[in-house]
Amino acid sequence: MSSRQVSMRPAVSIILPTFNRLKYLRVAVDSIFTQTFGDWELIVADDGSDVETRTYLATLDNPPRSRVLWRSHTGIPAAVRNAALREAAGTYVAFLDSDDLWVPQKLERQLEALRARPHCRWSYSAFTQVDGQGAVLADESRRKWVPHDGAVFPRIVKNEASFRTPSIVLADRELVMQLGGFDEQLRSAEDLDLYLRLALHSEVALVDEPLVGVRVHEDNYSSKDLPSGLAGRGYALEKVQRVVDLRWRALVRKERAKTAVGLASAYALMNTPVNALRAIWNSLPYSWPYPGWWWGASKAMLRPYIPRSLLELLRRRRAEAQGLPARVRRQPE
Repeated sequence: MSSRQVSMRPAVSIILPTFNRLKYLRVAVDSIFTQTFGDWELIVADDGSDVETRTYLATLDNPPRSRVLWRSHTGIPAAVRNAALREAAGTYVAFLDSDDLWVPQKLERQLEALRARPHCRWSYSAFTQVDGQGAVLADESRRKWVPHDGAVFPRIVKNEASFRTPSIVLADRELVMQLGGFDEQLRSAEDLDLYLRLALHSEVALVDEPLVGVRVHEDNYSSKDLPSGLAGRGYALEKVQRVVDLRWRALVRKERAKTAVGLASAYALMNTPVNALRAIWNSLPYSWPYPGWWWGASKAMLRPYIPRSLLELLRRRRAEAQGLPARVRRQPE
């Protein structure tokens, strides 16, 4: 690579995959152009959007500052992100989902964190959940946020670290490419899969400030298919279990068992007991040592046959026993 090519390399390549959702996409793009840090390139990977969205995207196709990769529709977010990654030239890559938005200091603050800690090759930030209109959700003040910094692999495995969306992550491009980018076998949880691999190779630099607005709305891709997300999480944990050293193997295996119970419970709630049984049977070889798995599996198999009124009564009784308000609803397992 010539010295001229090196000097022209942007500090950050911004990867933005999209498929329609124009009303959110415009705001997401605007949040890029208002960044206080300006040494970036934008690569939009369009997954076969409709005419209206493509017409808007054509206005962004302005190399080298921003460009659009026109693709046929696949519905596989990992493949769309990887297409943009292969075109990226930046030292770092930042990911922005088309329905999220950044605060103006997002890139600046995360780059400062990485430059202050050279041994960290990726960074993430806190975030705020907003609705479809961009207003902060009413219950945001009650959402639990526990910051985790440095060696976060076990925290990610146990689902304790809040890696809600790729939009909060900034990472060394060479490391991401070395790790193979996103796994295109996954239809969901492909970001979690990448985070696990990143955490095995590098500590993370946390910026404990809400630098991203994560939208919660009816069109969220991840909310449409809970079983797919749980299956993806199980697959990602299975992958890392094969490569981690002995100190982490038992932890990963136990979390795989918990995820399998969650998957079976999700199928049970959808009134598909055959799928629930299949999830339990497939997880038996690595889950049988854990008493919690047996208890959870039994509940999942019985759930479709227990009257909903009885389930609600049991939940209320448990909430009362724990000193919680009767209106507290049980979260999916």
